[in-house]
Amino acid sequence: MPDAPQEDPVLESLRAVSHYFVGGATLVETLDRVAELANEAIPSAEMVGLTMGVEGRATTTAATDPAVRAIDAAQYETGIGPCLDAYRHRAVYRISDTEKDETWRPFSEAAAARGIRSTLSLPLVANGEGVGALNFYSRCPGAFGQGGDDEERIASAFAAQAAVVLANAEAYWDARVLTEQLGFALETRATIEQAKGILMASGRTADDAFQLLVRASQRENRNLNAVAADIVAEAERRGSIQ
Repeated sequence: MPDAPQEDPVLESLRAVSHYFVGGATLVETLDRVAELANEAIPSAEMVGLTMGVEGRATTTAATDPAVRAIDAAQYETGIGPCLDAYRHRAVYRISDTEKDETWRPFSEAAAARGIRSTLSLPLVANGEGVGALNFYSRCPGAFGQGGDDEERIASAFAAQAAVVLANAEAYWDARVLTEQLGFALETRATIEQAKGILMASGRTADDAFQLLVRASQRENRNLNAVAADIVAEAERRGSIQ
C-alpha cells in the first residue's frame, strides 16, 4: 500500500497558525509556537524573532535561536533597525547583505558579527492596529530574494494570520488576568468584611473595626487582607465562627 502523500510543510505551518487556539497555552507558549511555525513556513529562514511592544518598549518576545535576541538588542539600543521600522511603519523591509547594508548599520553589524547575512522583516497588523513585527534571519546573502515574490507572499500571509493570533492571545490573557484580579479583589473584600464583623462582635462600630485593621496593617507593615485573614483564621481556631 503506497504511503500517504506528505503535506507541504509551508501549507502545514500556515494551516497550524490559522487554527491556533490561544486558550490552550500560556502567552509565552503562544509566542514561541508562532515563531517556530514561522520558521517552518519560510524555507530560507534559519531563525525567526518576534518584535512586540512590552510596557511601552519594543522587545524580542520570542526567538527560535538565542542569536536573534543578541542581534535585536543592537536596534533596541539605537532605535534603528528593520524590525522596528516594520513595526512602526507597517511595511516590509529586507536586507540582502548585512555586510553591505548602510540603512541600519548598527543592526547589520551585529547581525554580520553573528553570521547573519540577510533578513526579512514584516509588520504584524490586526484590526488596523500594529501588533509587532515578524523577523526572518538567514546566514546566506540574498536569501529572501532567491525565493522570489512567492516567498514574500507566503511570509506576508503568515504574518497576517500570526498577527490575529497574537492580538487574540494578548486580549485573552489581559481578560484572564483582569478576571483573576477581580476575583481576588472580591475575595479580599469578603475577608476584610468578615474580620470587621469579628471585631464588631466585641462592641466596636464598623468604622472603628476598619480603623483597627488599618492601624494593624501599618504597624506590622503587611497588607490589609493579610491582617484580616489572620483575624478570621484565629476566630476559626477558637471556634468563634463556623
